[in-house]
Amino acid sequence: MPELVSQEIQNYIEEKELQEGDRLPSVEAMTQMFGVGRSSLREALRYLEATDVITVSNGKGIYVRDVGTYRFAGKIKIEKEKRFLLSILDVRRALEGKAVELAAERITPAQIDELTACLQEYKLLKEAGKSTSQIDLAFHRGVMKAASNPILYSVLESISAMYELFFNEPLGDRKLFDDTYEFHHTMFAGIAARDPERALAEFNKMMNRIETIIRDY
Repeated sequence: MPELVSQEIQNYIEEKELQEGDRLPSVEAMTQMFGVGRSSLREALRYLEATDVITVSNGKGIYVRDVGTYRFAGKIKIEKEKRFLLSILDVRRALEGKAVELAAERITPAQIDELTACLQEYKLLKEAGKSTSQIDLAFHRGVMKAASNPILYSVLESISAMYELFFNEPLGDRKLFDDTYEFHHTMFAGIAARDPERALAEFNKMMNRIETIIRDY
């Protein structure tokens, strides 16, 4: 709730075209405007003050501190998401990396056919200039299933909501998929050849590329 309120306050600043030094409505007025409690509003104000969007002067009021900072508020959000994705990436390296190794040892002929078909569809979508995010996700899930470890699969599925952030906006753009496309094929080649070391090496190349894309975004 405080994050939503802070966004509403920033929207208000933009809509009213407020400048540095302009006064915002009182706490009481904003609780009515945004339909929130005083505690949520005060948390939102503390966040905006910490990021230099506003300044709160006790007994005097709430003022816009730096319009330039407000304009870059979106970048603050992106930086937080980047840190979050990098943390998830650490988990992906550990858990999915193990799944890749196990898949190379345990994959069945039927699962090889399924992943081959998945990569063929991936190729067609890519060549047609269509979104490949969902087929990319389907490929990774296929590898997880091929690991034939229900506990590992359930753990990976339990964090699927966070995992899917790699395939959504703002960082899940086409560049992410174009730049890692080749590693899906080389990693799968290692899995199909039942070579865990080779498959894991290609998986780690993919993770390294994703990390670079996130850091450079």
